[in-house]
Amino acid sequence: MNNASNRTIDPSCEDEPPLAMDIIVNLDIFNIALYSILTFMAAVSLLVFIEECIYIYRKVPPNKKSVIIWVNGAAPVIGTMSCLGMWIPRATMFTDMTSACYFAIVVFKFLILMLEEVGGDEVFLKRGGKHKLKISTGPCCCCCLCLPHVSITRHSLLLLKLGSFQFALLKVVLTILSIVLWTNGNFDLADMKITGSAIWINPFVGILTIIALWPVAILFMHLKTTLRTLKIVPKYAMYQLVLILSQLQTAIINILAQAGTIACTPPFSAKARGYMMSQQLLILEMFIITLVTRLLYRRQYDPLPKEELDNNENTKMIALHESV
Repeated sequence: MNNASNRTIDPSCEDEPPLAMDIIVNLDIFNIALYSILTFMAAVSLLVFIEECIYIYRKVPPNKKSVIIWVNGAAPVIGTMSCLGMWIPRATMFTDMTSACYFAIVVFKFLILMLEEVGGDEVFLKRGGKHKLKISTGPCCCCCLCLPHVSITRHSLLLLKLGSFQFALLKVVLTILSIVLWTNGNFDLADMKITGSAIWINPFVGILTIIALWPVAILFMHLKTTLRTLKIVPKYAMYQLVLILSQLQTAIINILAQAGTIACTPPFSAKARGYMMSQQLLILEMFIITLVTRLLYRRQYDPLPKEELDNNENTKMIALHESV
């Protein structure tokens, strides 16, 4: 007798993710403690963000309030959405889409934040008149060292802004389109067939993401020396970490789940369990990042000192000397 033919598969391994009430009913002591701790972390992250918003509105100049709040909110919003997805597994697609849309806006806002830290567009153009932008940076052109350096003009600054803004706009549009297609049964993240809509939308979103990250990296490489006293390097590191954890980590876990690497554990199917693991990790990670970003952004926002040039021609902005 073939044992494989007699092997039974738990029906829940083939079902949709369980309902919230099914999770609550099946919680054991360990999971009660785990869910309680993670929910507490998500709640604390949200409260810390609210307190930080109050501080920003009281202490920060008006031109910086909005962008700092947007950037600070990345980790708490993702953590809160992950908590909702943990308790309501069938809403995971929507919570992930909400987090992705928010972070798409944060990408653009972080670019604006760096400009505002310098003093705004006019001050940036004035300070950068004798400098050039190095565009051979990641994630697009880090290997293309032959690319020419670009002068800092209103036109080049506009292109940098548009490069990041397109992601914030198109990500929201594509998310709405995905939800509309899902209601009609035409969008499924697990459907990798050439006729499925997910196989076309998701790679396109990936291309838009890479294009949007490029202008931010260009501006960061140009301003990291100027803004080093404002802790721009750890701020940029936190921004990159949120990107990697919320996008790359989640994608890897979901791929492993769909490939069957992650085992089914009733009442969760393998795919639903992968989503659950992803949500739980994000809550913990975003909680830590929320606390770190609070320390980085909670400071006095004094005007940046004027650019000075010493005898060794060391400048606070990256100057590229043209060859004669």
